[in-house]
Amino acid sequence: MAHLSITTAAASQIRRILDERGHGLGLRVSVKPSGCSGYSYVLDFADEATSDDVSFEEHGVKVFVTPEALEMVDGSEVDYVSEGLNRFFRFNNPNVKDECGCGESFSV
Repeated sequence: MAHLSITTAAASQIRRILDERGHGLGLRVSVKPSGCSGYSYVLDFADEATSDDVSFEEHGVKVFVTPEALEMVDGSEVDYVSEGLNRFFRFNNPNVKDECGCGESFSV
């Protein structure tokens, strides 16, 4: 069975954005071919769940993963970090074998 964990920081940020939007079920994660290493994460907010989505719930928020991304993100931790002036969702993904230098793409 696939697993995805959500840190308290990520859960707080997801909840904050959903509250600002005034609607939505959670964060949607997919991947697309991109960059020099192969794939990049695509994040969006889910306003509805599809029958193919696999959902994970922790700290009161849900993350929906598309079927094509599930194997690539299985075992990952979704975090929300601040580095200097930058704030972003980060995937601590044990499946990643290589990342490009700029951090925009990965391979599994």
